[in-house]
Amino acid sequence: MTRLLLIASIVLVAGCAGRPPAYDDVTAGSTTPVYVGAAPTTSGAIYAAGTDLRLFEDLRARRAGDILTIRLMERTDASKSATTTTSKGSAVELTDPILFGRPVTSGGTAILNQNAEAQRTFDGQGDSAQSNRLTGSITVTVVRRLPNGNLEIGGEKWITINQGRELVRVSGVVRPVDVQPDNSVSSDKVADAHIVYSGRGAIADANAQGWLSRFFNSPVFPL
Repeated sequence: MTRLLLIASIVLVAGCAGRPPAYDDVTAGSTTPVYVGAAPTTSGAIYAAGTDLRLFEDLRARRAGDILTIRLMERTDASKSATTTTSKGSAVELTDPILFGRPVTSGGTAILNQNAEAQRTFDGQGDSAQSNRLTGSITVTVVRRLPNGNLEIGGEKWITINQGRELVRVSGVVRPVDVQPDNSVSSDKVADAHIVYSGRGAIADANAQGWLSRFFNSPVFPL
């Protein structure tokens, strides 16, 4: 009975440990939302802070609180192949020694004449291939402007379609020179990029393994 309880406990623990992360468990950097308050009002003055118009600047993001569109153009292709072949052979032979001018025998048969042989071979081969692609766009906020002029950005997008919720979250650092005239920048130009695409709902649940399947695919399972 104790053994059955122990096995059941291991299965339950492995199932819980192998639970796939939901979007609430996935973070993409610590990006704090930026709220730019209203400029203080002035009475009797022509100039009002925060309402200035720069005649010689375009509308590209350059200050904290500005918005910027990230064009997601992520694509990765990876493949790996390995082949290993080893072979080892050994042989040992011990001839009948001569003691006091005579071989060591028993009943006329040499008893110390021995030989041993061993042969070992190993063949191993492995192949791995992975391909990922993510396209689309997301508009984020400039969190702060770094001392060197680069822009730290962060933002997320929630999409609810039928019975599922999808999350796209992006954070990183962008150079102002990489921002295009339409106030967008490609995701491959984002430094220290954290890009998360996840979801929850009926479709995500249908694609997830059950707890028993996760147990047999976990490192806890000995085979």
